[in-house]
Amino acid sequence: MKEWGDPLFCLSLRGEAGLAGSKKGGVAAAVWELAQPYAEKLGLSVWDVRYVREGGSRFLRIYIDRPGGVGIDDCEKMSRAVSGPLDRLDPIAESYCLEVSSPGVNRELTRPAHFARYRGAQVAVRLIRPLPDGRRNLHGRLAGFAGGDVILAGESGQTRTVLRKDIASVRLREDDFVEETEET
Repeated sequence: MKEWGDPLFCLSLRGEAGLAGSKKGGVAAAVWELAQPYAEKLGLSVWDVRYVREGGSRFLRIYIDRPGGVGIDDCEKMSRAVSGPLDRLDPIAESYCLEVSSPGVNRELTRPAHFARYRGAQVAVRLIRPLPDGRRNLHGRLAGFAGGDVILAGESGQTRTVLRKDIASVRLREDDFVEETEET
């Protein structure tokens, strides 16, 4: 039986100077650059990094992935690997909670590599503003990604280009998610 470790998912860290705003791309870009080599050493990749404020708390979220998926042990190892270097980098002046997790089944596609990897998959596109018919959600097969625009194919095969400026988010649809394995 597998024992659960004592993961360091939430660390309260306090920085003094911080890099927020001092580096192009801000905190998320600096943390991505720091975290990716550690992820690679663990056989992982960084899927996304988010620095968010929810209520009165701040969260630094590092999403990790690999073919076949990640487990709690992977999250724990990644958390331990990056917590010391994050202390030294000191990218955030305020206290924050570090969370390391999988991007999940309904993962958000944000980078060109994400769209290339899941071309042909079923996705849900949330729009910033509703269409004239009132819809804010579109569903279809991801047929392409060009210049930040998403190309969706409907059941009939018709395609529709959704401009990046109109997109709030693009996520995989859970019912069509197929876990990748080493063989695929």
